[in-house]
Amino acid sequence: MRRWQPLSEEELAGAEHRLRNPRPGSKIEAAQRYGVDLSLLIENLRLTPAERAQRMHDAADAVRQLRGAARRSPTLATPWPASNTR
Repeated sequence: MRRWQPLSEEELAGAEHRLRNPRPGSKIEAAQRYGVDLSLLIENLRLTPAERAQRMHDAADAVRQLRGAARRSPTLATPWPASNTR
């Protein structure tokens, strides 16, 4: 089984530089123009792989809880009324 390691300081610095200063025409620049918040990616790269996995797990748990609450709620469980189209 492969064991993921955190980025070294040098790798993190290089990744952060590329994300903060994308090359013209690069996919990173395109993502930035599209509106992707690259600072969130930098923040996540500073975490260890285990910390990133834990955050993903926590987010998935939150979604499951919200879905369960929506199913149990009488106002949220009913579909939206159909619009009156002629």
